[in-house]
Amino acid sequence: MGAVYFYHLTRRPLEETLQVLLDKARQAGWRIAVRGTDPGRLDWLDEKLWLGPEDRFLPHGRAGGPHDALQPILLTTGAEAANQAVCVMAVDGAEVDPEEVAGLERVCILFDGADAEAVQKARGQWKTLTGAGCPAQYWSEESGRWEKKAEA
Repeated sequence: MGAVYFYHLTRRPLEETLQVLLDKARQAGWRIAVRGTDPGRLDWLDEKLWLGPEDRFLPHGRAGGPHDALQPILLTTGAEAANQAVCVMAVDGAEVDPEEVAGLERVCILFDGADAEAVQKARGQWKTLTGAGCPAQYWSEESGRWEKKAEA
């Protein structure tokens, strides 16, 4: 069974944190689906990933293209990733099902600590996923570096 890691963003923006996590997931050899709720927001993330540092280029694509199955990182609004992802990074409140967690290596839920609605959504996801028996960790960068604050 996979584990769910919650990342409470308070110091760095989503696009910066996402690049770091995607890089680590790629180093683990994983295919990743970045799951969002808004196609426009995913277009924005797509652009940010393309504009990242050359020495840390993250090969990726938007779902719906002719080469989805070949993408190591696929940005999508759907629950099914055509790239056979073993890691899902959920942003902007994208849903993750407890049964889905069981079939993955890792699920990362990134949420903006300055957005009260996003924090409430993440709390609900924590309760649902841990209540279903999914192993979970809560990470915060409030101190200036990432620290594990809770585990279930």
